[in-house]
Amino acid sequence: MVLSISGLNSQLALTLIDSTQDRQLESLKTQPQHARAAEQFRERIASITSPKELVQDYEVYSFVMRAFDLEDQIFGKGMIRKVLESDPSDETSLVNRLTDSRFGELHAALGFTTAAGAQAPDFSDAAWQDGIVDLYFDRAYANGYADQNETVGAVLEFREEVAGIDSWYDVLKNETLTEFFQTALNLPSELSGLDVDKQAGILADKYDLSKLSDPGEQERLISRYVAISDVLNPQGFSAISAALSILQSSSSLSSGIIEVTWDIAPVSFSSYSLYR
Repeated sequence: MVLSISGLNSQLALTLIDSTQDRQLESLKTQPQHARAAEQFRERIASITSPKELVQDYEVYSFVMRAFDLEDQIFGKGMIRKVLESDPSDETSLVNRLTDSRFGELHAALGFTTAAGAQAPDFSDAAWQDGIVDLYFDRAYANGYADQNETVGAVLEFREEVAGIDSWYDVLKNETLTEFFQTALNLPSELSGLDVDKQAGILADKYDLSKLSDPGEQERLISRYVAISDVLNPQGFSAISAALSILQSSSSLSSGIIEVTWDIAPVSFSSYSLYR
């Protein structure tokens, strides 16, 4: 479990989340259901040699799917098997025809089929296993907040994906990133109904992606997104909130209590000022 951020506006929630991130992740890793899932994955993944075997082992299969944020696709075993059996060098194969980047990331990480000259991963390699386990916990962490506050969830995903954004097509294949930039750049959501090349052109005219290499620019974009998003979708925040009660695990947090005090000054602004 992650912190409750119910009752906090998005910026305040992000401040609280960022200040306690390391301890929250350690707490997640010691929670019985997550620790057991990771242990089962490590014990059994090395014996799996095909997509068919993967989808037949529900615990390992569901762990991997959650690691790649595909929990909503777990019951589509037939399609996932076909994705993993796809030839990545064939432009007409299923994995290359799906626009959702999560499927391609899943295929590449498992490597049941590879392009000529590429090497398949060794499922028994501890470093490879650690990479999948880290993805699982990072996703559990991010989704725990996205379920409570979509604005916070979008910011966490932007932070996670921003280093891999090389073009507007990288943005447009990710629904959350698309919404993030549309909001931050004051563009209507109806833009998504246009041809993808047209969308990319409009976004390119509006914003220079090369600026994202500057961490300060990233934070400015996040601040703008949060401010506009909270005006459009008020969170109903209050200074006194149950979000300040930090959930502790018996092993990592039982040794102490984190005391959090907020001194919040009144804030007033018009929605017009956000778009200037």
